[in-house]
Amino acid sequence: MMSTFFFYFPAVLLSGFMFPIANMPAVVQWVTYANPLRYFLVILRGLFLKGVGAEILWPQMLALGGLGAVVLTLSSLRFSKRLE
Repeated sequence: MMSTFFFYFPAVLLSGFMFPIANMPAVVQWVTYANPLRYFLVILRGLFLKGVGAEILWPQMLALGGLGAVVLTLSSLRFSKRLE
């Protein structure tokens, strides 16, 4: 429960959901690029509020897919080391 709070709370705060990313300090803005929730919120806002399609949102989809690929690769490498 504590570990979930440790990761979930900063992820929500740094996603731009509660506070605009443009109003955050420059160092924190760079940290938000590693947060998948940032890209997901941009996609949601684009789809539901603006009605734009994939031709506009492809950079966020690419970043989200890239982060997913990195996490999948790292987790599969770690899992294979635990099997040995």
